[in-house]
Amino acid sequence: MGKLEKEIIDLLSMSEPLTLLEISERLNRRPKAVFKALRKLFEEGKISCDVRTRKYALEKEYKAGERKEEIEILDIEDLRL
Repeated sequence: MGKLEKEIIDLLSMSEPLTLLEISERLNRRPKAVFKALRKLFEEGKISCDVRTRKYALEKEYKAGERKEEIEILDIEDLRL
């Protein structure tokens, strides 16, 4: 995960859902760069977007310190025992 993606995850984990421009302003980043990072996070299932409000939020299953990949690895390791 890149630095900007991590900043977005951290921001969304501590706030209400935000629009692209709100995220850009709070992180002091260009909207184009934020949009690319949001698209990547969305494709990875880490964030969701409300179509009506166009606000991005952290997925309920994804916490800033707990990644899906880590959970899946732990499950596979448990099966081996």
